[in-house]
Amino acid sequence: MSAAIETFTRRESEIRSYCRSFPTVFERAQGAELIAEDGRRYIDFLAGCSTLNYGHNDPDMKLALVDYILRDGVTHGLDMYTDAKAAFIEAFEEIILKPRGMDYRLQFTGPTGANAVEAALKLARKVTGRRQVVAFTNGFHGVTLGALACTGNGYHRGGAGLPLDGVMRVPYDGYLENDAADGAGGLATLEQMLDDPSSGMEAPAAFIIETVQGEGGLNVASAEFMRRLEKLARKHKSLLIVDDIQAGCGRTGSFFSFEEMDISPDIITMAKSLSGMGLPFAMALLKPEHDIWGPAEHNGTFRGNNHAFVTARVALEKFWKDDAFAEKLRAKGDHLGKRLAEIAEKHGYATKGRGMFRGIDVGDGETASAICAACFERGLIIETSGAHDEVVKVLAPLTIKQEQLDAGLDIVAEAFAKIHRKAAAA
Repeated sequence: MSAAIETFTRRESEIRSYCRSFPTVFERAQGAELIAEDGRRYIDFLAGCSTLNYGHNDPDMKLALVDYILRDGVTHGLDMYTDAKAAFIEAFEEIILKPRGMDYRLQFTGPTGANAVEAALKLARKVTGRRQVVAFTNGFHGVTLGALACTGNGYHRGGAGLPLDGVMRVPYDGYLENDAADGAGGLATLEQMLDDPSSGMEAPAAFIIETVQGEGGLNVASAEFMRRLEKLARKHKSLLIVDDIQAGCGRTGSFFSFEEMDISPDIITMAKSLSGMGLPFAMALLKPEHDIWGPAEHNGTFRGNNHAFVTARVALEKFWKDDAFAEKLRAKGDHLGKRLAEIAEKHGYATKGRGMFRGIDVGDGETASAICAACFERGLIIETSGAHDEVVKVLAPLTIKQEQLDAGLDIVAEAFAKIHRKAAAA
């Protein structure tokens, strides 16, 4: 054990998690690589759980941030007006909203995805005057109490220490065995109950959903499912909240994960790769008619990180001014899907996810963890997801070079083969 790891073991809380899977001290990072203190290089298929969609230390974002710091740009200004904030809002409006015909207000929340979710839930309840929210099986929305109430994961819910109420859970697309072709079996039951004045169920304040459940196991909601959910929300005057924290910023092939679904969410929560280079930054996009907050009614000391405004603007200007980046993403996502399907088929497994948000379901957490450990031994950082940690999940930076992506996938293939040889010999 190195001296540094001994320090962490001695003093850091037992809450630490990722470092247990990757017991190495990292000191540098660039693109899709992490470099340990001993000089060993690791391909990064974790990318900060989709916080580093554009890779580590993008040179253009880094230079813009250094220039801003050197000219004594405002670091912290609460929610005061700054030139960095203005430049980001203008870029987001011109590059993201206007080309998509979208009209939203930007609410800058605290710096984490959970902060954005808390704001969305609170506003939905304020707008509708209702308390109940509908969330979905295997959804993950954060671990602060409001967001945790919407999160399905039993391990995380168990840490709350008090009741998590105000949320009703229904089956996600494809959750039910022998579900309908559109995966809407759970929605059909919900529709029937909401239409029945004697069912005991009242119309909710909001529905909150991820179009691809990252932590829940790369479950994918179809466009048909999402459209049916939106129709249900409109019928009962409930708000539709799309949690695009992990699936957004290009992870599925377009800036928003729902762009080709022909839906118009009332609230969209964003964080993770929003800042472009891993700086804490989150926001909720609100349809203007729902923006009924009083000044500072929902606030926070760090609502709007000026350093993140700088790098987020550069990310928009560099990658999203036209369709070129998205087209490359779609091709790269197709390639990733093909490579993972080959590995899965060889060992009798199935793939899940879409775009650059994919993985292989191996059926149990023990096997998935062993595969990830074997990958780490070979110089690849990759993790699991799912109710039982049964999915080996690829979250490579979207900007990863093709040869580096294939080198990482070669390691994944080797790890699968090793674990299966070991199981066969046992």
